[in-house]
Amino acid sequence: MRPARRDTPRTLPARLLAGLAALIGLVVVGALCPGAALAQSPAVRSAGVPSPDAQAAGLHISDGRLLEGNGNDFVLRGVNHAHTWYPGETQSLADVKALGANSVRVVLSDGHRWSENGPADVAAVIEQCKANRLICVLEVHDTTGYGEDAAAGTLDHAADYWIGLKDVLAGQEDYVIVNIGNEPWGNTDPAGWTDPTVAAVKKLRAAGLQHTIMVDAPNWGQDWQGVMRANARSVYDADPTGNLIFSIHMYSVFDTAQEITDYLNAFVDAELPILIGEFGGPADQYGDPDEDTMMATAEQLRLGYLAWSWSGNTDPVLDLALDFDPSRLSGWGERIFHGVNGIAQTSKEATVYGGGAPDDTEAPTAPGTPSATAVTDTSVTLGWAAATDDTAVTGYDVVLVGDGTGTTVASSTSTTATVTGLTAATTYTFAVHARDAAGNRSARSATVEVTTDEGGGTPGGTCSVGYRVVGEWPGGFQGEIAVRNTGGAAVGPWTLAFAFADGQTITNMWGGTATQDAGAVSVAPASYTATIPAGGTVTLGFTAGKGADNTAPTAFSLNGTACATP
Repeated sequence: MRPARRDTPRTLPARLLAGLAALIGLVVVGALCPGAALAQSPAVRSAGVPSPDAQAAGLHISDGRLLEGNGNDFVLRGVNHAHTWYPGETQSLADVKALGANSVRVVLSDGHRWSENGPADVAAVIEQCKANRLICVLEVHDTTGYGEDAAAGTLDHAADYWIGLKDVLAGQEDYVIVNIGNEPWGNTDPAGWTDPTVAAVKKLRAAGLQHTIMVDAPNWGQDWQGVMRANARSVYDADPTGNLIFSIHMYSVFDTAQEITDYLNAFVDAELPILIGEFGGPADQYGDPDEDTMMATAEQLRLGYLAWSWSGNTDPVLDLALDFDPSRLSGWGERIFHGVNGIAQTSKEATVYGGGAPDDTEAPTAPGTPSATAVTDTSVTLGWAAATDDTAVTGYDVVLVGDGTGTTVASSTSTTATVTGLTAATTYTFAVHARDAAGNRSARSATVEVTTDEGGGTPGGTCSVGYRVVGEWPGGFQGEIAVRNTGGAAVGPWTLAFAFADGQTITNMWGGTATQDAGAVSVAPASYTATIPAGGTVTLGFTAGKGADNTAPTAFSLNGTACATP
């Protein structure tokens, strides 16, 4: 959990205690997460593209993937919105959509803890979602922290609330996902989460609800004791329709890349559907969530994410927009909407609204044969000729070929991609598939063999820096800096220095902390980028203000040593 996150209109002491417990969980997470329940992830895997299921009604699950009724793969890219506390902020859904979101998770109350959102109100929310071409995830928030927070309601009470809304929800299966209850168990005896969750799922199905159901994890949503991970299969099998998706909330418990990738890949390996139903990025006294890895892994595995939260938090550090004003995005908001792997870059509108050509069944042509444009001991950058499609190519999947199968190791919206996590002095075979907006996947390209370096980096050098502008808007831009250690030994800690020539001013940075004096910028690493291994690369992202000109820096130094600039 994240105590700064708004779960009530005021800060709750129980949330703070839960945060301390979660912090303790960081120390013992390796011992508490049951490794035997689900297989740990290998270095590379396939995100998979399921077969269409034209018989299904509305959003549904097939082969571990969330699909639309026409069989199109759907990846949620959106935010959370606290409707039950701010019922007058009805413009928010339009604002979120205008920034590129394809979905929104809406906070509701079943009346146990806050004023109940009645049938007319919920029906209006659904219509607002549909009017703004958003997929609507509806959740009951009263269950938050049950078993630890005495004010929390039960999943059974939440299930009764959804059943009471059956007439409102009927016929909305294409547009609505039912999230039974938010973070429905605290840190006290989280093993008690499983049976009530199963019972609530069965109760909803027995009442005739056919919607995709979303299930939140215990431990205030963060599952640091691995209860949901261990019992996911039994919970999933309890749903006779199979239309159930798991939701993990990622805050300060998930502060390392390994924790994030292990957790998400465990579900993908088991073909159990999962998404990141809430997550935060700004650091607090409990830790510094690794939002970069969360978003990158979600994009690589084609899993949904819903950032917390649009506006109105007690502590505004997690407000994406200040005072519900879409023209005043916070640094966190800029990261989510305009950053690398962010909403503007990765969101695709649901085809039920006409996006992505729902009747499109023609796959793109195969891309050109990939070639290696850069090789280190642990990574390779590949480039290829673009594929063509009758509508539009929206992305590419790089696959590692072996034993006649292809395992997805990187995804890209351009005709280049970098594969990381490789072993030195090893030969790999890669190929590429193209994807279109309807989810059709091309035949595989011809293959290329690449042998990674033995190590030691580029002779005679110690570092190289790549700088690029990811996107620009009036008065601002987003940049990316890739710092590569071309020496033979790890570097860390480090300081990167460079200068802007046109008065650009950094407003927010992820992967490091920037200090600026006029045009001169000095960057210190974040905890997860503090060491750059030999031959390895760390990537920094930032947003900045600018004037009419935006000249790129021409010189960089790492710990006082000049770096090459390819």
